[in-house]
Amino acid sequence: MKSISEQRRLVSPAVTPQALAWHDGALWMGSRDLRHVYGIEAKTFGVFEKTEAPGIPWAAVSTGEALCVTSGEGPEDDRYLRRYSPGSGFSKTDRIPCPELTGSYLSYDGGHLYLSQWYKHRILRLDPDGNILRVFDVGAEISGHVFVDGWLYVLRGTEQGNEDWRIARFEPREAPPQIEDLARVPFQCRSLTFDGAHFWTNHRAGNAIVSFALPK
Repeated sequence: MKSISEQRRLVSPAVTPQALAWHDGALWMGSRDLRHVYGIEAKTFGVFEKTEAPGIPWAAVSTGEALCVTSGEGPEDDRYLRRYSPGSGFSKTDRIPCPELTGSYLSYDGGHLYLSQWYKHRILRLDPDGNILRVFDVGAEISGHVFVDGWLYVLRGTEQGNEDWRIARFEPREAPPQIEDLARVPFQCRSLTFDGAHFWTNHRAGNAIVSFALPK
């Protein structure tokens, strides 16, 4: 299987880049260890906004006017969905518990949030209150997902050993959906987003943010 085609590899403005989302023409990254969210200008890669998070920002996605962030909080790293508004920061009232207080990566289809659970190898479609509407079994650990043209693209593989990752896709309207692996991702990838032309992910161990395309 061919590997992804890297377009840009840029030094992350903070260590351990974890959450990553494309919103309103900019990248938004969350640092796992520093627990801050950064607004990044995509062309210059300059930081124009930096905000302390209420927990570990494990994932983020644009929901239109704002971002939704998976926040790991407390000594047990319980997971909550938090609203983040650029220029204003995190909402003090919008805090929805994830199912079973677990979950990490996020995507959004224009109407519903989708939350993945790493160890259960599944993606959940949620209602506005965080209740499960549908379950998608992905068959492997999940390190990111994003909607593009109605398809749900997923980073799936294993963290064990040297880590082994693929980017796959499926049509969520199918029952059951047929998952197709498209390319290898030859590094420790965390989060997946799309800017309208290219995919973006974090190479967390390399403290880098990477833009890539699928092989032709």
